[in-house]
Amino acid sequence: MGHAHSHKVKRYSGLMDWLTTVDHKKIGILYLIAGGFFFLVGGLEALLIRIQLWKPLNDFVGADTYNELLTMHGTTMIFLAAMPMLFALMNAVIPLQIGARDVAFPFVNSLGFWTFLFGGVLLNISWLVGSAPEAGWTAYAPLAGTTYSDSHGMDYYVLGLQIAGIGTLIGGINFLVTIINMRAPGMTFMRMPMFTWAAFITSALILFAFPALTVGLAALMFDRIFDANFFDPTGGGNAVLWEHIFWIFGHPEVYILILPAFGIISEVISTFSRKRLFGYSSMVFATILIGFLGFMVWAHHMFTVGLGPVANALFSIATMLIAVPTGIKIFNWLFTMWGGSIKFTAANLYAVGFIPTFVMGGVTGVMLAAAPADFQYHDSYFVVAHFHYVIVGGLILGIFSGLHYWWPKMFGRILNETLGKLTFWVFYIGFHLTFFIQHFLGLLGMPRRIWTYLDGLGFNEMNLISTVGALLMGVGTIMFLINVVVTFTKPKGTVDDPWEDGRTLEWTISSPPPEYNFAQTPLVRGYDAYWKEKMDGHSGMTPAEPIGPIHMPSPSILPFFMGLGLFIAGFGFMYARDWGHIGSLNIGYVTAGAGLLIVLFCMFLRSVYDDHGFHIEEEEILRDKGAKA
Repeated sequence: MGHAHSHKVKRYSGLMDWLTTVDHKKIGILYLIAGGFFFLVGGLEALLIRIQLWKPLNDFVGADTYNELLTMHGTTMIFLAAMPMLFALMNAVIPLQIGARDVAFPFVNSLGFWTFLFGGVLLNISWLVGSAPEAGWTAYAPLAGTTYSDSHGMDYYVLGLQIAGIGTLIGGINFLVTIINMRAPGMTFMRMPMFTWAAFITSALILFAFPALTVGLAALMFDRIFDANFFDPTGGGNAVLWEHIFWIFGHPEVYILILPAFGIISEVISTFSRKRLFGYSSMVFATILIGFLGFMVWAHHMFTVGLGPVANALFSIATMLIAVPTGIKIFNWLFTMWGGSIKFTAANLYAVGFIPTFVMGGVTGVMLAAAPADFQYHDSYFVVAHFHYVIVGGLILGIFSGLHYWWPKMFGRILNETLGKLTFWVFYIGFHLTFFIQHFLGLLGMPRRIWTYLDGLGFNEMNLISTVGALLMGVGTIMFLINVVVTFTKPKGTVDDPWEDGRTLEWTISSPPPEYNFAQTPLVRGYDAYWKEKMDGHSGMTPAEPIGPIHMPSPSILPFFMGLGLFIAGFGFMYARDWGHIGSLNIGYVTAGAGLLIVLFCMFLRSVYDDHGFHIEEEEILRDKGAKA
């Protein structure tokens, strides 16, 4: 412990508390707010796309605006909505599930959030300056080069994603270290909850996949800002190179998104079936195998590029192999429910609704994996339907399930169950209306990424149905927000284990948990640690240590300023050509330098002033325990 005396640390309140916090639970809430906000922005963009397509030859938005909407919808939903909402649940739950007091690097955790947020804000400011990215969310060269995208739109894409990507990468590293090093005594790897396992594999995927995106974006930035020619064939570059780099990141990315959702579904179905997860060890190995195979299939996005029959065949086989561990998971969820006493709470409705929906997405995935067939499906609405079944029907239903399930643990209040169930049905029906019909649109020949279509092609009714479905999903999302607002008008007052069948460690402590999570680190005696103690007739966990002072990290404003510095630097680099000079100094480069200086100065401060943290003394802990009892 070092010093016996307690370091008095400056405690903040109000806004400053949120700007400086390094507490994983508060950072989880910040991720949830930011991710939820971007989810609304991305959803609005999607609705505008669907309104444009509801009838033939519609002129609701122009072709250029449509391309911007399409690009920003995809980019926002994947990088700024889905990822942070998963990070929100991971931050809120993982340290609790492994019996830890916080993540391994609380300061870095905060830094990850602020870089993500400033990157996302930078990307979306492009709307306000009148030139949003317009080359598609995959930013294919040469469309993303200066020849076809000569406004600053794609610069916002490149720099915004670079900055946001730093946040994701250091977040992933943080969770890897946390799960490896900070598990409570007795919490062996094969006793970890399924959600923790999923987060662990996801973090490993982030570690290996995101550097590829970083390299690709750096090369594209050099092409755009410094006239390099990585992807410019006229200068000896290669446009297909971008596709390889992007999908070597982009395919693992879809597993980065879906694996945490798998983990959530495992927890929820097991809890509300009152049964141990069927085939736990096979679930763990299936997750590892999915993560491993996810890196070997990137070229299935490129069957029509002309890599040749050998490459197409190999990637086709590898893609179909992923169906095996995924199928194992599906059957294990079904067998977990088989013979269980199932409670259809709102959380469980989302989890059960997830299974058939995800299976449908998987089946169309296997269809797309057959290279000769893919020549027909490629760049049609069939592909749009497929990946929305996986990402919305999988990931978003998973996130909603997790939010309903862990909301009482995060906020001390249970979301309204009746409203939650109603929301599920509105959203679920809206989802299937929107995307089921798009499979047939695609098979009829409607191409992706078109802003309008002619009358008489047989697309009219289906597009209208699809748009109605999208509006229903919008209504569902608003209903969820109403549920949140209504819930917050109620007083806090949730028991530790609101579902009564909690199986894992997070249900052993108060809702919401105290700053230090566990007054005494618990001793884990088996898988489903809390359930095991209940079955042995104990009211709670056996502590693994006596009560003593708890050492906690201090809050810090530095991560906020580091994010801000990168944000300023991004602007400077982007506008270096437009802003002119003061004397011989380029204003853009001076601005960029100033931004980077802020970041370096914060790093310097952090290394000079070592954070000793502070102690929470025994009296305070005992007071909390007394208040709880």
